[in-house]
Amino acid sequence: MIVLCGIPSETPVAMVTAALDELGLPFTTLHQRRFADAMLDLEIVDGQVRGQMLIDGRIIDCADVSGIYTRLMDWRVLPELAAATGSVLRHCQRWHEVLTSWIEIAPGCVMNRAAATASNQSKPYQAQLIRRAGFRVPETLVTNDPELVRHFRAVHGQVVYKSISGTRSIVRMLDDRALRRLPLVRWCPVQFQRYVTGTNVRVHAVAGQLFATRIETDRVDYRYAGQDGGSVRLTPDVLSDGLSERCLALVDQLGLELAGIDLLLADDGETYCFEVNPSPAYSFYEHLTGQPIARAIALSLGGRRHGGEAGLDAATGLCGRGLDGVEHQPA
Repeated sequence: MIVLCGIPSETPVAMVTAALDELGLPFTTLHQRRFADAMLDLEIVDGQVRGQMLIDGRIIDCADVSGIYTRLMDWRVLPELAAATGSVLRHCQRWHEVLTSWIEIAPGCVMNRAAATASNQSKPYQAQLIRRAGFRVPETLVTNDPELVRHFRAVHGQVVYKSISGTRSIVRMLDDRALRRLPLVRWCPVQFQRYVTGTNVRVHAVAGQLFATRIETDRVDYRYAGQDGGSVRLTPDVLSDGLSERCLALVDQLGLELAGIDLLLADDGETYCFEVNPSPAYSFYEHLTGQPIARAIALSLGGRRHGGEAGLDAATGLCGRGLDGVEHQPA
């Protein structure tokens, strides 16, 4: 049994649902917004997770769950809590605590566990891990001192800025207009990076399989090119063996079974890595390229690789690994 944790109408969840349906793999969805109706009764006995879940009137034994896909939003901003009482808030909080604890220790293929996603909550910290995997990271300054920013720009010329947290932000050029707002950084540290020219490549890693997408755009942040009056074109790409190995080593080091790796093939011949997203909105890329990412996720959750062969290690319950190779907003 495979369990999807999130909101069924959200596109990445819906696409995995459709893929599981097509493959005929058994699954159920733990609807995050229906926390009041879904029962979670879990315990650890002799080091083993035991318990049951009541989902849509159906009892699921945790021992029967072999794969979990998670795409949970921050429970504190669920619409159901807008006018909720204290008891409802406490129940929702406890429900999510139990759910995330189970996701963290459940056997089988989990995309992804909370501990593995934590590095993305601090981009400067994750950048250090990215360097250890052999990737270049553009020269970076994290500060709330405007004078340091001005000096950094004087040294490196063109500079971009972005959030340092896991919250999505639009990457912008530090142009003259932005410089006029520079005193505002005193209220919150911001990440500044040397602007590097080249071609963006998004690599989706799915249990050891890689799907690379080449991105051509005339904007700094291709994700918002359409909203900014620019253009963007996505095409499937093939990575070199060496780059594939480095991508696999990076997600393995981070403990991720599913990830979106943001690369730049720079004009100076270097390969830079900006970020590794542990909850990628892969649907944006699949819709524009036709790459079967959702199917690969479904197969991995079911213990099979993209090619169809068995991939679930019966002894460890880990996902198989190999090199097989709108409304949607990329992330």
